[in-house]
Formats: sequence, structure tokens, C-alpha cells
Amino acid sequence: MRFGWCCFGRWEEFEEEKGVGGGEEIEGIMKERKLKDFYSENVEDNEIESSESRRGLGMFFRGEGSGSLWQQIAEGVCVRSRHPHGGDEGAGSAAPALEPLVARTTEPAIGSSRNFVQYASASNQRHVKVEGLSLEGGTVRADYQHKRAKVQSNYVECHYESVLPLALNSSTSHADGGCSISLGPAPYENEMFMYLNSNSNNVGDEEHMDTNGDAPNMEDYEVRMDLTDDLLHMVLSFLDHIDLCRSASVCRQWRAASAHEDFWRCLNFEDRNISAAQFADMCHRYPNATEVNIFGAPAIHLLSVKAIDTLRNLETLILGKGQLGEAFFSALGDCVALKNLNITDATLGNGIQDIPVYHDKLRNLQIIKCRVLRISVRCPQLEVLSMKRSNMAHAVLNCPQLQDLDVGSCHKLSDAGIRSAATSCPLLSSLDMSNCSCVTDETLREIAQICAHLRALNASYCPNITLESVRLPMLNVLKLDNCEGITSASMVSISYSYMLEVLELDNCGLLASVSLNLQHLQTIRLVHCRKFIDLNLQCPMLSSITVSNCPSLHRITLTSNSLQESLTTLALRCQCLQEVDLTECESLTNDICDVFSDGGGCPILRSLVLDSCESLTAVRLSSTSLISLSLVSCRAMISLELACPYLEHVYLDGCDHLERASFSPVGLRSLNLGICPKLNMLQIEAPQMVVLELKGCGVLSEASIHCPRLMSLDASFCSQLTDDCLYATTASCPLVESLILMSCPSVGPNGLTSLRCLARLTLLDLSYTFLINLQPVFESCLQLKVLKLQACKYLTGSSLESLYRKGALPALCELDLSYGSLCQSAIEELLACCTHLTHVSLNGCVNMHDLNWVTSRYRLSESISEMPSSEDIQGPIQQPNRLLQNLNCVGCPNIKKVVIPLEARCVHLSSLNLSLSANLKEVDVACVNLSFLNLSNCCSLEILKLDCPRLTSLFLQSCIIAEEALETAISQCNMLETLDVRYCPKIYPVSMGRLRSVCLSLKRIFTSLSGS
Repeated sequence: MRFGWCCFGRWEEFEEEKGVGGGEEIEGIMKERKLKDFYSENVEDNEIESSESRRGLGMFFRGEGSGSLWQQIAEGVCVRSRHPHGGDEGAGSAAPALEPLVARTTEPAIGSSRNFVQYASASNQRHVKVEGLSLEGGTVRADYQHKRAKVQSNYVECHYESVLPLALNSSTSHADGGCSISLGPAPYENEMFMYLNSNSNNVGDEEHMDTNGDAPNMEDYEVRMDLTDDLLHMVLSFLDHIDLCRSASVCRQWRAASAHEDFWRCLNFEDRNISAAQFADMCHRYPNATEVNIFGAPAIHLLSVKAIDTLRNLETLILGKGQLGEAFFSALGDCVALKNLNITDATLGNGIQDIPVYHDKLRNLQIIKCRVLRISVRCPQLEVLSMKRSNMAHAVLNCPQLQDLDVGSCHKLSDAGIRSAATSCPLLSSLDMSNCSCVTDETLREIAQICAHLRALNASYCPNITLESVRLPMLNVLKLDNCEGITSASMVSISYSYMLEVLELDNCGLLASVSLNLQHLQTIRLVHCRKFIDLNLQCPMLSSITVSNCPSLHRITLTSNSLQESLTTLALRCQCLQEVDLTECESLTNDICDVFSDGGGCPILRSLVLDSCESLTAVRLSSTSLISLSLVSCRAMISLELACPYLEHVYLDGCDHLERASFSPVGLRSLNLGICPKLNMLQIEAPQMVVLELKGCGVLSEASIHCPRLMSLDASFCSQLTDDCLYATTASCPLVESLILMSCPSVGPNGLTSLRCLARLTLLDLSYTFLINLQPVFESCLQLKVLKLQACKYLTGSSLESLYRKGALPALCELDLSYGSLCQSAIEELLACCTHLTHVSLNGCVNMHDLNWVTSRYRLSESISEMPSSEDIQGPIQQPNRLLQNLNCVGCPNIKKVVIPLEARCVHLSSLNLSLSANLKEVDVACVNLSFLNLSNCCSLEILKLDCPRLTSLFLQSCIIAEEALETAISQCNMLETLDVRYCPKIYPVSMGRLRSVCLSLKRIFTSLSGS
């Protein structure tokens, strides 16, 4: 007996000899020969192709005698494996009798070369088993309906080990118990076809396979979801076709639900390689589909004819990129339900014959970019017709109901042809004949006489149109872009279009002036009109004007959204104008402000943009309607006066030379003038203002601020701000809660006395000032919660005595004394007595040597305060718990020892930062709630004692602490998770295991070599 198999382009043959006892052993003489190159043979279209996900393909054949089917296939069938990118790797010889063999689909087993041993072992049982496919006794037995494609992620390509196709476009009838199979260029591209073709309706076979047990019941291994059919139907309604095909592989319920015809009303095969047989199967499967898109599909003529013949409810048909013959247009009338037909980039007929389009109920016809010599359209119900960019020379229309006609860019269509087509539609309301260079005024005159309902006309890029003696009174929209014949004389004809609402005159190079009086005009465009000089419009309904890139423009009696170049004067009377944008009008003078002020012609103007108008030096606006004003990058402006009570937004970025500003009155809620460094005089009257930023106004010396609702004032770096100015401001703004006077050296005790007017003041920043006496602050700001005194070099311990000895500022929570000159004793007394503080910053305090909170010092500090008489003392004094939560002592160069015992009662302390303290040697902290401790860059640290059961983060970068001391310190930290010991010379990465064993809660240890 003769055996043969093919694997990876090599052919193997051998013979077997019958063994003893009825058994058969393979003792063949292997004959090896190489297959011919795949590209040297002409391969028939119906060759057996494997899935692109397999690079190698093996087939094993077993047969008896020369007449067996296996031998025929072995001798005649070419097996081919295709590379995922489209290239064939090898092929055998093709057999002329391939087609009948493939059609029988009896015994061939297709799989990868790894299944060859399985095939050989099954040779004595006269059947071959493939995963997902069982062939026995010439009958295909597989649970096609419930097998899901498996994806092998360890391969470059996807391996679909389900029922694989035998031949491209091959199919078998469902009635015969088989399944229709298709093969495409890639698995994802063909998911739709694999799903539809494997979704057999033969329920009887399905139940038969389950009961016989030949195929395992996949539902036994699936996770079922309790989704009712109605709920699943609603969920799947949000998916497109590709996702529906993917969801069909989940389970039987999802497969049945995803195949519901509601989801397949629109059959979209745009740019998909679908065959005629596959498309026919789709049409038979979903006969109630109402929309078909086969744009870019192969053989669109056959597919479209099939759709017309099969889908009786078809309403929309989209096709293109191919050739449509006469049969399609002849059969078009049989599709009675068709309403929309879209043909794009196609050749109609043979390109030189007359094409008829006859249909009684067609409403929308799009023939775009098509190649046809002559076309005749007879559709009594047609309303929209587009033949844009088609090259027909003649067009005959018989469409009495047509309303929208587009013949734009039909360069071969003559003037008479356009005239005949347009005048044959008396109900025409929109006509687009742009880029039809042959159109003349005579055509427009005849259209105006016959098409009385015409409302929109696009005659752009028609150089022969002048509109002289043309009257189009019914128009609402007129577009004449790039019409070289349009001149100032054409405006006389346009003025007769008294219903005109939109007028476009872009790139009309000969147009010099426009003077129109149109009561309904709302939008006008004049862009790139190089000779345009004068614009005069009297249009009360005008709301949008665009006049840009008109270098010769000198006078305008209206406005525009983009006026540029040499505009010098502007006269405006527009009762409905709300928005004006004059960005980069470099020649605009200060007189423009009168145009937009009250009485200037824009009574309801809401938004004004004058960005980059570099000729503006003094802007003065008085408007009761203006809401938004932008003066960005008006670098020449030195004076600004705004009297706009409803103004809510003003933008002054880039106004570097502004010296005087007046906002009185305005409706602003916030204002940022910190971007005006030269501002020296300011007046604000804003009843609604809440936030005012003057940060960086270093020369501001006179300021009158009347903002009764102001809550936040930032006057940082206002070095010229005086006590008198501060006194007047606090008197007129009593609701201020946040006041920042950082780097205001001119503010003294007299100015601080005015803070008594601010009863709600909670934040005060006096950093970088020259203050010596803070008694006005202690007496006036009883509600103060945050006090910042950074770098106040002249403050001494006596300046803060009222704070820590007399109980001043009882509501104070946050105190910042960083970079000050307080002595050691003042700091100790402050920390000891101010138990109500929650955040204390002592960064960079050079006079602090130790932070030693021992019990004796606490008792000594408390003895300073008022003590009860000796007869009132019944027992030991109970010390209150401190509210301190955050203590920062960063960069204190002289601090050497920090001791915080339990007796300090810092039960709320959660964060302690002592980093960059180069001389710190000893740290002994016992805080039950401390969670963050930073000792980074404490280069002298040797002793570390921690009794912090809730410590989670410890940072010891660049510390010289020893491993033993560190192990002892963290042994009591049962919640420590992060430890940073990078650049610690005495701690080595190899000892990280010991640290983890000492502190079992550690999750992250950072070392200088690696992080774990």
C-alpha cells in the first residue's frame, strides 16, 4: 500500500507491508523529492488554500488501490501555504480534476505539520481526526455551531483551529448537513464570513452530534451569563458587524442573538473582498435588509444585480470603484422600494454609451466622480440629484420634483447642457454649478425666469459670470468665490436680491468696493480681495462679517471677524452685532474705541477681541452690553479705562507697558494684573469681584480698590505699596479672607493696624518684609489661622512673646518662621506653649541647635505661663495633648539632636521632615501616629531611635548610619512599608534580607544599586 504526505514544501512517499496477526506496520521505503516552486506553475483559482495563520501545511493520505479517493487527491491536488503578508511559500502540481474532488468534501484532513503523527496513528482506522474537524466514513461530523476559534498567542499569526475552508468561495448546502465555508486574506478580515458561514441552521444535526457524544458539548465548559434574550438583544444593538461576529463565538445564545435580522438591516461590505457566492448567501440569509454598501468590493456589477434581485425591501444602495453594466440599470426599476442610490468613482456602461436611470420611487441619487458619456434620468419622485465631478458631456433630466441639483466640477458639461438640466426642474431650490467654467450670465437669466423657487446658488469658480443685468430676487444664499468677472458693478444686480441672507465674495480679484442695503443679510465674506478698498453695508440683521487679507482696504462702514493689514477707520451701525474679532489689525487707532462704546452703533455687542493691535495706545470703552474683552499682546497700550458694568472677562496678557488702568465700574469676578509690571496707578470698582491678583506690580504706588465682596488679595512684590493704600483697601474690602503682602517692604505697623477692618481674615503672608513689631497683627487678626513670616530677619524672640506667652491668635493653626533669626530659647518656648498649632515650619533657622522636648523643659516652659495658686493645686498638672501634625525643619545647619519623647504628648504628629541638616547626629522620636519621617542628606546621623508603631515611610538617603543601628530602629516599626537607604555607605544591598526579616511589613527598599 502506498502512502504520501506533504509538509513545508517537501513530498514524502513510502509503501507499507502487511504485518502478522492482522496488524499493519509501516515499513516503507521513503522516496523523497522536492516539490516544484509555487511560482513556476499556474495555479487554478479553486486550489485548496490553508488559513493564512499557518505557515506549514501537512496532508496525510491513505488509500487502497489506484482508484481510491485519497490517491486521487494525493496525485492531483496542489496544496499551498500562504505567508500572512500574501506571498506563497510553496506549491505542488495542480490537478485538472480538483473541482469535483473539492466539491465532494469527503476525507481530506487539513492541519499544521504538528498533526502528522496523529494522522499516521489513525491510518488503520480509516479516518483522520483534526482538532475542530472529524472525518469518518466519508461524513463530516463536527459541532460547527458551537466551536469557537482558538488563538495561539505564541505564534506570530493567529491559528484558527476550527472548521477550515477547503477552497476559496467554496460552499456546501446547509440542507446536506454541511456548512458553507469561506476563506479571506486575514482572520480578522474574515471574521464576519467565518461567523455567518459557520452559523448553520441545521438544528437537527446539532442535536444529533450532542447526543451521540462524538463532539464534546462546549456548553459544559462555558460560563453562562444570566442574560435574557431581550436584554442581550439590547446589548448587542450597540455593536457593529465585526463585533457581532466576534460575540457569536461566545456561546449558542449569543450566536443566535447576534444573527437576528434587526442587526443586519444594513449590510456594509465597503472595501471588503467579498465574493459573489458569499454575498448571495448574505442576501438569502437576511432578505429584509434595507441598506447595502458594496463600495470598493470586487465585481460590484454582479453584487449590485444580486442585491436588486434578492432584497425586495432594499431602500439604500451604495456602490463604487468598479464598472456597472447595462444590466444593472435595466434591473434598477425592479427594486421598487429603493429610495437612495449612491454611485461613486465608477464607470457606467462602457464609458461611451447612453446610460438610463429610470425609477419611479427614487428620492436621492448620487452619481459622483463617474465616467459616462451621456446620462438620462427619469425619476418622477427624485428630490436630490448630485453628478459632482462626473465627466458626462450630456445630461437629460425628467425629474419634476427635483429640489437639489449639484453639477459642480462637471467640466465637460456645456453651458446649454447645464441650462437645459436646471430649467427642466421647475421646483429647484438649490443649484450647485461651481467649477463649471462654461456657465454664462445667459444661463443665470433663464434659470431666474423658470426656477422661481430657487433659494441657494453656488456659482463659484465660474469666470464668465458678471451678474450684469441678472436679477435673482428669490435667493437666500449666493456664493461667488473666485469669480473673476465680479466687479463693483455686479453689486447693483446683487442689491436686487432683497431676500439674501448669505453672500460670499472670496478671491474676487477685480472687486474694488461693496455697497449694499440688504435688510435680511446676516453673513458676508470678503477674503483675499486684493483690490478691495471700500465696504459700505446697511444691513440691520447682519451678525457675521469676514473681511481678511484685503491689503488695499482703507474704509469700512461695518465690522468684520478678521480685519487685517491697513484698516484705518471704522464706522459701524449694526443693531444685531454681538461678536467682533479684529485680531492683528495693526493700523487700528484709538478711535476704534468710540465705535464699540455706547452710541457707536453696536448696542448689543457682547464680545470684542482686539488682540495684537499694536497701534492702540489708549483704550477707553464705555459699554453697557460688553461682557468679554481681549487685549492680548497690545504692547503699545499704556492706558486702559473701562466703564462696562457687565464686563465679566478681560484678558491683558502681554500688555507689558500698561501704566494706568481704571476698571470703574465693571462686573468682573476675578482680575489678574500681575502680568503688567509697569502698572503704577490702579482704580477698581467691581461690586462682584472676589479674587484680585497684583503679584509683580513692582511700581504700583497708587491703588484705589472698591470691591465689597473681595475675598482674596495677592499683592506680592508690590514694593511701592504704602500703608495709606493698604488702609484704604482694607476699609473698602471688609470681606477679605486671604491677604498676601510678601515682599512689600513699604508696609509698616501703621498699615498692619488697618487689618482690624478685616474681621474674616484667616490667611496673612508677611514674608520677606522688614517688620519688627507684630503687635498690630496680634491685636487685630483674632480669626487668623495661617501666618507666614518667612525670611523676616528683624523679628526676634520678643516680637513673638505675645504669641507664646500671652495666648495671642488663639485660632492660629499654621505658622511659618522659616529662614528667620529666632534664637534657640524662643523656638523652644514657642513649640512648648503653642499647643494649638498644627503645622510649623522652621526651615533654615540657623540659630536652632537642638530640638529637645524632654519633660523637664515642658514643665519649665509651662511655668512661665500663668499658674494657679498653690492652694488650688490638688495633684499633678495634666498636660494637654498637642495638636501638631506637621513639623518641618529642613536645612537647619546647626541642629545636632532631636528628641521627641512620649511625654511631649505629640499624639497627632504625622509628618516630620529634618532633611538637609548636615550636623544632625542623633534622632530619638516616640510618636504613636507618626507616619512619615525624612532624614535624607543628614550626613552626620549616627544614632536613630524610633518608637513609632505607625511609621510607613522612612527616608535615609546619604546618611552614615550603621546597619545595626538601623535594624534596631525599625524593629519597633510594625507598619513600615517604604525604606530609602540610597547612598548610605554603611548599608549594603546584600543586607536587605536582614532588614526584611527584622521588619516584616517592608514592601519597598531603595538602595543605591537597585530598588526592590
